[in-house]
Amino acid sequence: MIQITIDGIPHDVAAAERLIDAINRAGVPLSQVCYLPILGPIQTCDTCIVEVDGKLVRACATVTSAGMKVSTTGSRAHAARTEAFDRILRNHELYCTVCDNNNGNCTVHNTTKLLAVEHQHYPFQSKPYEVDNSNPFYRYDPNQCILCGRCVQACQDLQVNETLSIRWEDPHPRVLWDGGAPIGESSCVSCGHCVTVCPCNALMEKTMIGHAGFMTGFSTPVLHEMIDVVKGLEAEMGYSTILGVSEAESAMRTTRVRRTKTVCTYCGVGCSFDLWTKDRHILKVEPGGGPANAVSTCIKGKFAWDFVTNMDRLTKPLIREGDRFREATWDEALDLVARRFTEIKAAHGPDALAFIASSKCTNEEAFLMQKLARAVVGTNNVDNCSRYCQSPATMGLFRTVGYGGDSGSIHDIEQAGLVLIVGSNTAESHPVLATRVKRAHKLHGQKLIVSDLRENEMARRADLHFRPTPSTDIVWLSAVTRYILDEGLADSEFLNQWVNGLAEYRQSLEPFTLEFASKTCNLPVETLKRLAHMIAEAKGVCVLWAMGITQHSNGSDSSTAISNLLLVTGNYMRPGTGAYPLRGHNNVQGASDHGAMPNMVSGYQSVTDPEVRTRFRNGWGVELPATKGLDNHEMVDAIHEGKLRSMYLCGEEMSLVDSNANYVSDGFRKLEFFVVQDIFFSATCQYADVVLPASPSLEKEGTFTSTERRVQRLYQVFEPLPGSRPDWVIVQDVANRLGAGWNYRQPSEVMDEVASLSPMFAGVNYQRLEGYKSLQWPVAADGSDQPLLYTKNFAFPDGKARLYPLVWREPQECRDAEYDLHLNNGRLLEHFHEGNLTYRSPGIHEKTPDTFVEVSPELARTRGIDSGSLVQLTSRHGRVRVRALVTDRVQDGELYMPMNSSTSPVNLLTGSHTDPATHTPAYKETAVRMEVVARAGESPLPRINHRFGHPTPQSGVEVERKWRQPGYRFPGELVQIETKREG
Repeated sequence: MIQITIDGIPHDVAAAERLIDAINRAGVPLSQVCYLPILGPIQTCDTCIVEVDGKLVRACATVTSAGMKVSTTGSRAHAARTEAFDRILRNHELYCTVCDNNNGNCTVHNTTKLLAVEHQHYPFQSKPYEVDNSNPFYRYDPNQCILCGRCVQACQDLQVNETLSIRWEDPHPRVLWDGGAPIGESSCVSCGHCVTVCPCNALMEKTMIGHAGFMTGFSTPVLHEMIDVVKGLEAEMGYSTILGVSEAESAMRTTRVRRTKTVCTYCGVGCSFDLWTKDRHILKVEPGGGPANAVSTCIKGKFAWDFVTNMDRLTKPLIREGDRFREATWDEALDLVARRFTEIKAAHGPDALAFIASSKCTNEEAFLMQKLARAVVGTNNVDNCSRYCQSPATMGLFRTVGYGGDSGSIHDIEQAGLVLIVGSNTAESHPVLATRVKRAHKLHGQKLIVSDLRENEMARRADLHFRPTPSTDIVWLSAVTRYILDEGLADSEFLNQWVNGLAEYRQSLEPFTLEFASKTCNLPVETLKRLAHMIAEAKGVCVLWAMGITQHSNGSDSSTAISNLLLVTGNYMRPGTGAYPLRGHNNVQGASDHGAMPNMVSGYQSVTDPEVRTRFRNGWGVELPATKGLDNHEMVDAIHEGKLRSMYLCGEEMSLVDSNANYVSDGFRKLEFFVVQDIFFSATCQYADVVLPASPSLEKEGTFTSTERRVQRLYQVFEPLPGSRPDWVIVQDVANRLGAGWNYRQPSEVMDEVASLSPMFAGVNYQRLEGYKSLQWPVAADGSDQPLLYTKNFAFPDGKARLYPLVWREPQECRDAEYDLHLNNGRLLEHFHEGNLTYRSPGIHEKTPDTFVEVSPELARTRGIDSGSLVQLTSRHGRVRVRALVTDRVQDGELYMPMNSSTSPVNLLTGSHTDPATHTPAYKETAVRMEVVARAGESPLPRINHRFGHPTPQSGVEVERKWRQPGYRFPGELVQIETKREG
């Protein structure tokens, strides 16, 4: 720490920190139109000029030094800031009272007031451009754009989509998409970064326009007349009077516009933000305070909330009568559920029933679902969808380091010297997390290695991208680890101090030579050596992986191989290192954490442990079943075998997302009694006997746990749609119909119970999670958490990690002469899972209306296929028809199909073979043949999709180009010249 003076008052600050941050922390008012801490100094607006040791400088671009004397109140600095802001107002027409952005947070409005501007020295000059409305979610008004460059900086160096730029050399500069394309035809991914950081109304959500203000819903001609009136008054009255009126109108808006903090309901990154609403109309999503995302969002989190108010929402319980459903009262439906559960239990025992919790629901709801199964019905037959994707990653970490979660935080991934991504399409599956990797790679020299069958965005950006033979990841991972050990590149000090089992592990590596890996994985030996040296020489390695690893018959072993590699190279126990299995759903981590598993209750406590069962018996007053139950994959087999008679499925589209969908659907038809709880009548609902209408996350309170083990609160935005109920309420209703006597009045009471029974969550409560506060488990009773795991020891009794020997097994399904192509599958940026939520967003549907199968140009030429050709894919398990998309993202005999379709679901093609350790389906081991059904057809991706755009990468806003323009002069320089003249 050093000391500086600000306006004569001493302040302790960090050495070499941005001066503007020190001034802001001191509470000194200072205009700053273009500056946001997360974006860094942009230096386009010049409104933060201060005097430092007698010289006028930009506070955002100046760093602190000991003894620095700063003046913000001097006349020279004030004159320079006023001159700079006057230039800005030349680009912006002030009409705040009738502006939808007049909500107390408009930087231009607030700076006009702060600098006490009464009249513009430079009159407003309109630009010769039309408003761009071509994006379905937001619009850009060049006439309101002040050219601060925040949006460009965010796009180029935070989101790193590199779509936006400003051509400062133009006579009338404006923000450009792909150098001048309409927004809707550019590479814009609609992430919303640009809209969020815009300091005025130049970029605005279309859902805001005409809805936010009391006088903003008028037609365009009337609005223009009102603006003219306001501008006419300005010359006589000055801005202060007009701003006073606009501030009164802004204050009135707070009576009907609510801002409620929530957590995103899509992927596992854990983005949080304020949702702005007026009645049941969603005005916008405003990120800013989220610990995982700050100002960042993706297309889904920012814009895909239409499903909440969609007319398809279920609002009445449904009861099957023959082949049809009829509406029923809640009492009738709940009575029927309780009666049939009771009858089946009495006739066949509690293990004839099974329960599946939802990864879309809250931690509290997952906990209650497993409590219903165990404490009320008496079975451990309970699971969640982590079985389909994340269980192998959890198993690999349980085996080696003890906790089944990310080693650290997203911040650690940013800090790593090298990031290795294996089997994860991170930019599309976890887009906000990917922005942190892209930023570190672009700006801070982080190295990036990607192992993937496709050239996805992260692969395209990587320093090294390689494509191993499908299902062989365990081989190259183990071979590289052996090479590191053999060549003396391992961290021997770390191994000696912190790791057990090295000798046995080294023996298990004998088959994994580089030559064997090269032959098996179809990778050059030199590539494997380069990979090994990059990992061994990096200052901190983080490995990110997802379904491209876990959804194989070697999923658990491949995940284990990743952790083994990290242990051998000493990449645990310090910042910027570790294992990061990226969770796919918003609460797939939390559902498992809170006991929705057949072998563990909340906090990963084994049901076979007598001490654990005693703790829960004392807490719940009942004896828990002592043997492992069925997981969701085993449940389907048990239905076909006649052992499982009834199922209660909450919020999962299981008939489409489980592998071998035909087999699963046939099983559902055999159930004696099937209850499905959802917000829409999903494809799975058609097999149900009772359908219970639930409420989405915006209509309830609770917590989610993100991929980085971060527990966060979500607050109720809307009242539940009449007729629907929050899931925790429904589960309690069912339990009480079965005689449970539960009396939870709010989810916080459920979390208190979780904490009392689960040492991992001992210190979790709603007070410690208030607002944007969060906790990363394990959480001690005093509330202290662990953002970075294993800083003192590993989660085993002796405190040491364990190297786990592995054996290579051939994949269970391979290509042959009949099924000659390999079908890969995965997520798509715009859609989520089967699309039950995102296809109800008109804007997303416009951009990506249907699914497709990616075909390489080489294969397309051989088979006579064009983009739009209708093809039939046939596997050993089923067939689908889908349109082809010819792209070089895939090569040769590789196909890729997004999972986001209920009409052509990819799981009609996948088989029932699984990872033996976890029963996670080997979705990625699917062989198909492809036949052309119709050669001509419309491309499944419209030309307005961002994948057809042409980004314009550059280093931020490139403000130096602005400074070089003939009309620009630093305002401080002008003031200094004036001062000399006056002297």
